[in-house]
Amino acid sequence: MKPDLLNYHDLSKRTTFIARFRYLAIGAQVGAKTFGYDRHLNQGFYGSYAWKQVRDQALIRDDGCDLGVPGHEIHDRVYVHHMNPIQVQDLTEFNPDILNLDYLICVSHQTHNAIHFSDEKQLPRLFVERFPGDTTIW
Repeated sequence: MKPDLLNYHDLSKRTTFIARFRYLAIGAQVGAKTFGYDRHLNQGFYGSYAWKQVRDQALIRDDGCDLGVPGHEIHDRVYVHHMNPIQVQDLTEFNPDILNLDYLICVSHQTHNAIHFSDEKQLPRLFVERFPGDTTIW
């Protein structure tokens, strides 16, 4: 494992949701070029058998929980996020790290956007169960 890459092993040492988010936040710019005209490359990759296999492994490992944190179940579409953004070169020269389970994490759509824009305000909030009288001051 390359020490300069974000990885699940290091992420798992952070036990809170917010600590994991802060580890992953990358601060991308709105409208910044990602794949542009080469978008067909990543679309082909995400449709591949190899990707679907490792994606399933990530879903099982993280138990469908946002950032792999128990209690943060994702009740909508689950995204499997590359902790280290992939580049065109990773696909054209096939970098095996793009299929390495240690560089993947399950996230919700909201968390995925929050990571890319380093915006904690976009993070999903946990449901707080209410009880009769819980707003009574005294």
